[in-house]
Order: sequence, then C-alpha cells, then structure tokens
Amino acid sequence: MTTNTYPPGSDPGVLDVETKASAYHAEKAPSASDSSAPNVEAVTGTGKTEHARPEDFKMSPAEEKRIKRHIDRRLVMTVGAMYCVSLMDRTNLGAANIAGMSKELMLIDNRYSIVSLVFFVTYVLFQPPSTVICRKIGPRIHMSVITTLWGSVMIGMGFVKNWEQLAALRVVLGVLEAGFFPSCVYLLSTWYTRYEVGKRNSVFYLTGCVASAFAGILAYGLMQMGGLANITGWRWIFIIEGVLTCLLGIAGYWLLVDFPDSPRANWSFLSARDREWVCARVQADRGDVVPQKFVISKYLASGMDWKIWAYAMIFFNTTTISYALSFFLPVILNTGMGFNIAQSQCLVAPPYAFAGFVMFAGAWVGDKYRIRGPIVAFNALLAVIGVPIMGFAASAKVRYFGVFLVTAGANSNVPATMSYQANNIRGQWKRAFCSAAFVSFGGIGGIAGSLVFREQDKLTGYKPGLYACIATSLLTLVLVACLTVSFWRENKKAERGEKELEADDDDAQPGFRYTY
Repeated sequence: MTTNTYPPGSDPGVLDVETKASAYHAEKAPSASDSSAPNVEAVTGTGKTEHARPEDFKMSPAEEKRIKRHIDRRLVMTVGAMYCVSLMDRTNLGAANIAGMSKELMLIDNRYSIVSLVFFVTYVLFQPPSTVICRKIGPRIHMSVITTLWGSVMIGMGFVKNWEQLAALRVVLGVLEAGFFPSCVYLLSTWYTRYEVGKRNSVFYLTGCVASAFAGILAYGLMQMGGLANITGWRWIFIIEGVLTCLLGIAGYWLLVDFPDSPRANWSFLSARDREWVCARVQADRGDVVPQKFVISKYLASGMDWKIWAYAMIFFNTTTISYALSFFLPVILNTGMGFNIAQSQCLVAPPYAFAGFVMFAGAWVGDKYRIRGPIVAFNALLAVIGVPIMGFAASAKVRYFGVFLVTAGANSNVPATMSYQANNIRGQWKRAFCSAAFVSFGGIGGIAGSLVFREQDKLTGYKPGLYACIATSLLTLVLVACLTVSFWRENKKAERGEKELEADDDDAQPGFRYTY
C-alpha cells in the first residue's frame, strides 16, 4: 500500500499535478465504472516506492497557508472541543465533592479516592487496542460514538443513589474515554510535520485547560440549580455537562476528519490535490504517511525500544501532578488555604489561564528552534520550584502563587511531551503503539494523582503528596537528560553513515534525525 506514487514508466517531471494528486486515491478507491483499476505505484531499483515530493505540486505560499488554516480549523478545534468535555467530565468530581456530593453519598475515609481511582483502572487497560481500532474503523466513527456514550454515562452519574453506583459508572466511563486521547494524539500526528505539531498539540490541550479553568466557575453556576426538579446542585453538574458531551459527540461525526490517506470519497474541506500535498509533506518529513500491513508481532516489537517507555514515564510524571491538581485543587484551596466554597471554585481558573500562556509560548519556541527536550525540562523546573511554595509557604497568598507555577509546569508539559515523542518516532504502527503506551502511562499517572493527596495527610499539609510531586518532576529532568545524550550519540552515528535511524518499516525514507 503506497501513497503519492507515479504510474509505472512515467517521468515524475512531466506528470501533471492532478495525476499526482489522484494517484494514491485511484489505487485505494477505484471508480465504480472500473472496479478492477490497477494499483498505481512505481518501484525504484532498490525495491522501494518512489513518492511524490511537496514541491511537485507547485503550491504557492498562499495556497499552503490556506490548506493549513483549513486543517487547523476543522481538525485541531474539533478535537480540542471534544477533549475539553472529556477533561471536564473526568475531573469534575472535585467540584461536585465540595458541592455536597461527599455528604449525600457519604464519601468518608478513602471512598472519594476510590471513586477517583477506579476510572483509571479501565482507562489504562482499554487504551492499547484503541489506536488500532481507530485506524481500522476511522476516527469519525470511533471518536464520535465513544464521546456520545460517555456523555450518557455522565448523565447517569447525576442520578446515583450511593457511592458504589458512582464508582461503577466511573469504571464504565474509563472504558469509553480510554480510546479518545490516544486517538487524538495519533490523528494529529498524521496530519502535520514534526515541527508543526508542537503548536497544534498546545492549542488542542490548551482547549482542555480552558475547560479546567472554567469548569469550576461552570460548576458553581450549575450548583445554583439545586432544588430544581427536586435534584440537588451537585447532580446538575453531571447532568448538564453530560448533555453537552452527548451533543458534541453527535456533532463530531460530521465535524471530525479521517486520516489524510483515507479513501473516503467526500471531503468537503480539502480537494484531492490538497490532501495529496499533505501526504507528500508528511512523507518527506518522516517517511511514514501510510501504514504497513498490520502484523501483531511487529506492532508489539515496538515495545523493545526503551525510548518509548522513557516518553511514557515522562508523561506519567506529568499527569500525576496535573490530575492531582484537577482532583484536589478545589479541596486544597478550601480546606488547606482557608478559602470558602465559592472562592475555591472560582480561584481554580487563573492558574490554568496562566498555564495556557506558558504552554503556547513553549510550543512556539519549540517549533521555531526545533527543540523539545529543553521545553520539557523547563516546565519540570517550574513544578519543582512551585510545589514547595504551594505546600510550605506561611501565607495563603504566597501558596496560591505556587499553585500558578505548579499548574503551568505540569499542564504545559502535557503537549510538550506529546510533541517530544511524536518528533522522535517513525512508522505508523510504531507511532500507534507509542501513543497507546504513552497515554496508558498517563492514565497510571491519573491513578497516582488520585492517591497522592490522602485524607489522612490533611493535618500534615499533605506533605507525602507534595514530596511525590517533587520526585516525579526531578525524574522528568533525569529522563530528558538521558534521552538527549542518546539522541546526540545516535545522530552522530547516522551522520557518519553507520546506521539509518527509526528505519523499521520496509518503505522508510533515509535521513531521519532525532530532535533534541
């Protein structure tokens, strides 16, 4: 299976653009009048397929900007909006907890931590096959269906009678949400070149930060519906947010886009020529625009690369802190810093807004200067500095300043780490495996994040949790240093012609280099 290929015996220099643009899709989706249309491919003397180059399409700068702008609007904003409700739905427990849920459902001892934790058990277990399923059935069907279903579960959470029912629905929520984030990471990486994906990942995740920033304010507003239809305020948080999720999931079927190499006949926002130019750019950048035939042994063999687990561990470190903040920040502001319920709900917003600025600034620098590791290290340092201030300063105002640093460091590292691994992985199935492992470790970080700030540590100022957050940030710095040294050595070997990097696929293009 190939893309952007030339007809046998043709001279690439004399092929017209439309022939190049339609070559791959003629192969994948032959016309109804000629169902036996032959595959269109050209093979070099070495047995490798010769692909079209971006410059062959003679796109003007204005045309290139138009195509990128269309993709940004249609893809990044749609998955960003859907991730917004995903993050809101999985982290609104903190708001509901201080809005009366803990008293009504008797969340005593460790019950709240259990309800938070069980989500991540199924969230982690069901992620490995998610990218394979997404590739097989397409992101439009896969992502829109699971979004609509988990919205229905959210509505059900507004009608539970006891904490056991709430925990059971959180288990189901984990199953459904498991396929969403890795599919988003994978889908975004197939549309952009390595040094464009940083800003797009940031905008995608920044939308989620907006959700986190205003989820508390929205929750406070929904609490005011308490008594309407004899339903308490915390239940309305789940019900209304679940309805919004269902509506967005249904809309997602029409708004989401498929992979750029999809044979789908009707693409309302890009022409065949535009899509083929996108495929040519990705092929020229990293040489993996089309996946090889799926082989389970080859897919699992990707796990032998230690770097995949290093990226995953960095993501674990990051999500441990970010989930701990999303679950417990309203509680810490309320019980640890002395703010009342209304203040605690609303004071969640400013740190996340600040994180958005730090996040996009880091992505801009990373894309412009083609660096990833230093951005990840800088964000980890912010967390290392911010956690002691948040936990140990005498003044509540100073501690709240520490919240800004921790929130910015932890949340900015989510898209930064996504870009770090995306830039240094080649091969569609290896990318799919890495996305699944990466996000699975993020889910395990969610489990850790739901446990670090324990109820019994309240009197000590949650010190064990604070120490855990510092330790994970320091480990990130160590891992980035190890990866940087490894990349430098491997790139030097490649420059000397001793080896070809990330060349596991049969059709891998030469010249790949790791991004520091």
